[in-house]
Amino acid sequence: MNTKRIVITGGPGSGKTSLINELESKGFACLPEISREVIKKAQEEGIDQLFLEEPLLFSQRLLEGRLKQFQEAQNYKEPRLFYDRGMPDVVAYMDYINTDYPKEFEKTCQDHRYDVVFLLPPWEAIYQQDNERYESYEQAEKIFQYLDRAYQRYGYEVHHVPFGTLPYRSEFILKKLSQLL
Repeated sequence: MNTKRIVITGGPGSGKTSLINELESKGFACLPEISREVIKKAQEEGIDQLFLEEPLLFSQRLLEGRLKQFQEAQNYKEPRLFYDRGMPDVVAYMDYINTDYPKEFEKTCQDHRYDVVFLLPPWEAIYQQDNERYESYEQAEKIFQYLDRAYQRYGYEVHHVPFGTLPYRSEFILKKLSQLL
């Protein structure tokens, strides 16, 4: 069986992780967002805000981690595997901060394709900043636009997820998947 790779992405504070947790609670295989893990590891190394201080190193670590997650899909027997963010997120954020990155970033995104992409818009009612989420709501809105453009640049049809309760949003995704796959 060929496991379908499904990305759930969006700017900070859009409800991605809560939605991933909701899908996981329904028995779906899900892989977590790795940026908080990368940030915490850097903080242990004495770098307070790796993305701000060394954006290229941060992005390289993210891309490597997301590529590893992508390759791990071979170990899953489930028909669908959900990802909390995908590899094109890395280039979207680099574009957002207007920072150059190696051509390998683009090649990695082009060579490793997901099957379906869902994009969540920023949601002001649930938005909260914390130690790892330092962007303002206005910045989250801009990041959303960069994410949308990045996935489209790699030829993805981006499916926008409407606001609503977690059960509503998860049912929206599952219904859309039943139409697409």
